[in-house]
Amino acid sequence: MRAMILAAGRGARMRPLTDHTPKPLLQVGGKPLIVWHIERLAQAGISELVINHAYLGQQIEQALGNGSQWQVHIRYSAEQTALETAGGIAKALPLLGDQPFLVVNGDVFTDIDYACTHLPAGKLAHLVMVDNPEQHAEGDFALQDGLVKQATSNRLTFSGIGVYHPHLFEPVLSGEAAKLAPLLISAMQQGLVSGQHHTGIWHDIGTPQRLEQLDQCLKTR
Repeated sequence: MRAMILAAGRGARMRPLTDHTPKPLLQVGGKPLIVWHIERLAQAGISELVINHAYLGQQIEQALGNGSQWQVHIRYSAEQTALETAGGIAKALPLLGDQPFLVVNGDVFTDIDYACTHLPAGKLAHLVMVDNPEQHAEGDFALQDGLVKQATSNRLTFSGIGVYHPHLFEPVLSGEAAKLAPLLISAMQQGLVSGQHHTGIWHDIGTPQRLEQLDQCLKTR
C-alpha cells in the first residue's frame, strides 16, 4: 500500500513559527513532525510515499529528498496554491495508483501502527477515529458496528488518518480545490465508510502552545 502525507497547509494558526518554516518541518522531540510519520510508515512496511506541498514547499523537498535515508521512496505533488484535502489528494492520484492508499495529515502526531489500517472490500474509505480532544469536544462522527456515520451523540474525532479508494475522489477534477468532508459524508450515507477507534497517542498540533507541550513531553519520556 502507498501512503500520502498532507503537507500543503499554510499553518496560519502556528504563526510566527510558520512564517519561514512549513508546518510539517516544525520540530518536536528533536525531529520534524513529518519525519515521525515517515519513520512510522517505514516501520509498517510502507515505503512508497507521496507528499503534497504548496507554501514553502521547496523547503520540504530539500529537507526530505527522495527519502532514502529512511529506506522509503518519496515523490512530491506540488500545488501552486493549496487545494484543500480532497483537491490535493485528487491531484496526486497519478502518483498513488489505482489501489487503496493511506493518507496522513502532516500536522498530527500519533503512535498508531499504520500496518493495522486497512480498507475493507467494497468500502470507499476507512477512517481512524480518536477520543475528542479538549479543543474539539463535540467530535465529528460516530463509530457504530464498524461503520462511520453522521450522528448527534457518541461522536468521536476524525484523526486525519484514513485509507481511501481512488473512486472516492471521482467527483473532484484534478487541479481544483475541494474539501474531503462532503465526499466522506456522501459515502457514509451509502454505508461505504468503515472505521476504527485508536485509543493511543494522538495530538493535533494546531497551535504553538500544543507544539511546545508535545515537545516537552517527548523530551522527558
